[in-house]
Amino acid sequence: MLTPLLTTKVYIPPSRLNAVQRPRLLEQLNAGLYRKLTLISAPAGFGKTTLASAWVAAGSRRAAWLSLDAGDREPARFLSYLIGALQTLTPTLGSRATEALQSPQPPPLDAIVTTLLNDIASESEHFVLVLDDYHEIDERSIDRIVGFLLDHLPPQMHLAITTREDPQLPLARLRARDQVTELRAADLRCTPAEAAAFLTQVMALDLSAEELATLETRTEGWIAGLQLAALSMRGRDDMGQFVRAFAGNNRYIVDYLIEEVLQRQPGPVRHFLLHTSILERLSAPLCNAVSGRNDSHLLLETLERGNLFVVPLDDTGDWFRYHHLFADVLKTQMLQEQPAELARLHRRASAWYAEHHLPADAIRHALAASDFAGAADLIELAWPAMDGRFQAATWLGWARALPNEVVQARPVLGVAYAWALLNGGELDAAEARLSDAERWLGGTADRGEQASRPATDLFSPEHAAAPIIADQQQFQGLPASFATAHAYLAQARGNIPLSVRYGQRALELLPDGDHLRRGPAAALLGLAQWASGELDAAYRVLAEAMAGFQAAGNMHFAISVTSGLADIRVTQGRLREAIAVYSQALHLAQAHGEPLLRGTANLYLGLSELACEQGDLGTARTQLQRSEQLGEQAALPDWRFRQCRAQARLAEAQGDFAAALTLLDEAKRHFYPTPIPDLQPLTALRVRVWLAQGRLREALGWAHERGRSADEEPGFLAEFEQMTLARVLIAQYRREPGDHSIDQATRLLDRLKRAAEAGGRIGSLIEIELLRALAQHAQGRLAPALVALEHALNMAEPEGYVRIFVSEGPAMAHLLSEARRIAPEYIGKLLAAFPDAGSQSFNSETAAAPQHLASENQDVAEPLSTREREILELIAQGYSNSQIGARLFLAVSTVKGHNQRIFGKLQVQSRTEAVARARKLGLL
Repeated sequence: MLTPLLTTKVYIPPSRLNAVQRPRLLEQLNAGLYRKLTLISAPAGFGKTTLASAWVAAGSRRAAWLSLDAGDREPARFLSYLIGALQTLTPTLGSRATEALQSPQPPPLDAIVTTLLNDIASESEHFVLVLDDYHEIDERSIDRIVGFLLDHLPPQMHLAITTREDPQLPLARLRARDQVTELRAADLRCTPAEAAAFLTQVMALDLSAEELATLETRTEGWIAGLQLAALSMRGRDDMGQFVRAFAGNNRYIVDYLIEEVLQRQPGPVRHFLLHTSILERLSAPLCNAVSGRNDSHLLLETLERGNLFVVPLDDTGDWFRYHHLFADVLKTQMLQEQPAELARLHRRASAWYAEHHLPADAIRHALAASDFAGAADLIELAWPAMDGRFQAATWLGWARALPNEVVQARPVLGVAYAWALLNGGELDAAEARLSDAERWLGGTADRGEQASRPATDLFSPEHAAAPIIADQQQFQGLPASFATAHAYLAQARGNIPLSVRYGQRALELLPDGDHLRRGPAAALLGLAQWASGELDAAYRVLAEAMAGFQAAGNMHFAISVTSGLADIRVTQGRLREAIAVYSQALHLAQAHGEPLLRGTANLYLGLSELACEQGDLGTARTQLQRSEQLGEQAALPDWRFRQCRAQARLAEAQGDFAAALTLLDEAKRHFYPTPIPDLQPLTALRVRVWLAQGRLREALGWAHERGRSADEEPGFLAEFEQMTLARVLIAQYRREPGDHSIDQATRLLDRLKRAAEAGGRIGSLIEIELLRALAQHAQGRLAPALVALEHALNMAEPEGYVRIFVSEGPAMAHLLSEARRIAPEYIGKLLAAFPDAGSQSFNSETAAAPQHLASENQDVAEPLSTREREILELIAQGYSNSQIGARLFLAVSTVKGHNQRIFGKLQVQSRTEAVARARKLGLL
C-alpha cells in the first residue's frame, strides 16, 4: 500500500478577506483559460500562492489544489496526491488509477496517467488544477509525467503551476502553439497603487504618499518585502525615520527586516518559531511533539491572525506552513543561536512521522538529526516495499547518507544496499557491500554444508557482537540473497562458471515452491547458458523462469524475460518465432488490463528491430514511436539504451549514417553492465557504420585497439566482433587489392562458419555466408561467390530477412542481380529495398528498377532516392523540418540537406514549388 495521503496538501488556501485586489492579474489569468497551462513563475515572496488562491476563489470554474513539497519527488507519491486533489472535485475521479498505484505490482506510471486522463475526459464540467510550489519537486521523472499530462490534456481541464523557477517542461513548444499563459516577477510586482493599498489597508499603517512611494521603490513591488517592512514598523513612533533608514543597501534589507520582526516577538512566540522552523508542514500535534509545548494550536492561530508569514493549508485551521523565505531565515537563525538543539528537534519529528506511518518524512528527519541508527532501521524496513515499487534510486539516496560503519553492522541493510547498486550497474560498489554483509554469516552463500541451518546460527566468530537487524524476515533469506547477488555480479563481469556456481547454490537454498525468489536465480542460470552459446538450453531455462514468475503472480518479472527469449531465437535465425515471442508477451501485457505492465515499452522496441530487419521500415518507426510514447515508466531499466540502439539501426537503414553514430553515442551514455550477454558491442556497431561511410582508417584503428586478429579462435561472445573484423579486412582488400587481408578474412570466415554450424546459430551463419560471398566477389570469383550467396538466401528467405543483405551495399546488389535465377521473387524484393533502387545506380544493366519508380522519375534531372521521396511526401502534407526529423528520427540539419537535394533534382527554389513540380510529374 502507498503512504497515506495528507489531506491538508489538497486544500485550497483560503483567500484573505482584507487582501489587496489585483484585477489586472486576475484578468490575465482568466483570459488564458482557453490555453492548456498557466505558469506563475517568480522568486520567493512575490505572492504567487496568494494570487492563485484568489483567482480560483473568484473564478466560475471548479478548482482543485495540490501543495507540493520535497517529499513528492517520487512519481508514485506525486501521482497519488495529484489524484487525491482531483478527487476533491469528484470523489470517484481517478479511482482506477489509485487502485493501480496501490496494487502489489504497480504498473508503469505513464499507463496510470493515461487511465487518469481518460477519467478526466469523461468529466462534464471544466475545472482548474493548481500545482503550488512546483519548484520543490526538481525531479525529471515528475517533469515527464506533467509533460505527458500537458501533451494529452483533455479540454475539460486547465493546469496552473506556481514555482520559483521554470520547470523542465516543453515551454518553448507550448509558447509556439499559444498554449501557455505566463506571469513572472515583472507581472507580480505591486504597482504603486497596490503597494499603497497593502500598507494602508491590510497592514493598517498611516504613511504619507512620499513614504509609501519610498517603500514601494526600495522593495521594487516585492510583496514580502512590503510585509516585512510593515511588521517592523508596527508600534513605532518614528515611522518616517524608519522609512528613510530603510532606503539603504538592498543586499541587507531582508536580513535587517527579519531581525526586526524576530526581535519584536514575545519570547515564547520567538522560541516556537525557531523550533518549528525544521518542519515543512505545521500542525498542532506535530508542533507539540517537536517543541514540547501543549498549546501549539493557539500559537498557530496567533501567528495566522498576526499575518506572520503563516500560510494555511486547509480550511479547518489544522495545517499550516511558513512562507518559504521566512522559513529559510528562521532556520538560519536557529542554526546560529541554538545549533545543539537541532538534532533533538529532528529526532522528535522523526518519531512523530514514524508513529503516523509516514516513513519518508521520518527518514528525512532522522538523517537530519544524524540519528543514523534510527534512520538505518527505517531505511532497512522500507526496502522491500520501495524495491517492489521501483523506487530503488530514492532508497539508495537515503542509504548513501548513512555512515559506512552503520551499514557494515547491518547485514540485511548491506545486502539491500548491494542490490540497489547492482540495479544501477555499480558492480564494484555492490561487491564491497556484499563482502561487508557476508562477514556476519561467514560466507554462507558458498558453503553447502550450512544451507540447512537458520541464518541466526551462522554468525561469524570474528564478530564479538551480534548483527543489528530491523527486518527478521529479510535476515532469514540472506544466504540465498547473497548467492543470487553473486551470480548476478559474476555474470555481469563475464565470469560464467562462477555465475553458474552461485546460481545453483541459490536454487539449493530456496524451496521449490518459492517461484518469486527462485525466478531470478533460474534466469541467471539461463543467461549463463546463453552466454556460453548453449542456446536451446538457455531458451528452455528462461522460459521456465518466465512461467515461474507467472505462477508467482509477478507479471512484471515475467515480461522482463521476453527480450532474452526473442534474442536467442534471432541468433538461431528464427525471426518469425522471435516476433511470436514478443507478440505473445504483448498479448499477456494487454490481457493484464490497464495500466500496462512494466516492460511493455521494451516489447514494442523488440518488434521494431525485427520489422527493421524484415525491411518494413514504416512498421519499425511506428513500433519505436509506440515504445517512446509509453516511456520509461512502462519500460525495463535497460530500455533507454536499447531504444537508442534501435533508433541507430533504423537511421542506418535509412542511410542517415551521421544520425546513426550520434544515436550510438547516446546509447553508450545509457549503457551499464548487466548479466545479459552483450552480443553486439556498440564499438563494433560503430565500425559497421564507419565502413558504410568509407572510413576504413577508423575501422582499422578499432581492430588494432581491440586486439582482434584473423587468427584467433571463434567464440560465441566474440562472434559479432569477429564478423565485423572480416568486413574490415574485405574493405581493406578492396582499397588495396594486393594486400593479403582477403586471405585473412577468408580463413577467419571459414572458422566462423564451422563454429556457427556446430552451435546452431543460423542467424550468424547467414551473415557469415554473405561475407564469404563478398570476399569471393572482391577477388572477381563470381561462381564461388554465388554458391555462398545461395546458401545464405536459402536460410534467409523463410524468415523474411532483408536488411542483412541490403546493409552490405552495392557489391551485394550486384551479386543479387547475378543470382536472380536462384530465388527470383525473393531477390526482387531484396533489390527493391536497396537505396536508390529506382535509379538503378547499383547495376544499370541487370537490376532494373520497379516500373512505377522508373516512370515517375523519367522527367527528373536526377532520380529521387527512397529517402528523398519519403521526405517529399511529408513536405506535401505540411510537416515542418523539425516535425519531419521527429517522425523519421533524423537531425533537422539532415532534413535540410535532403530538402536542398530534392530542390536541385526538381529544379525548384522552395517547398511550395517542389510540391507543385512533384505533383505535375506524378511523384506524389
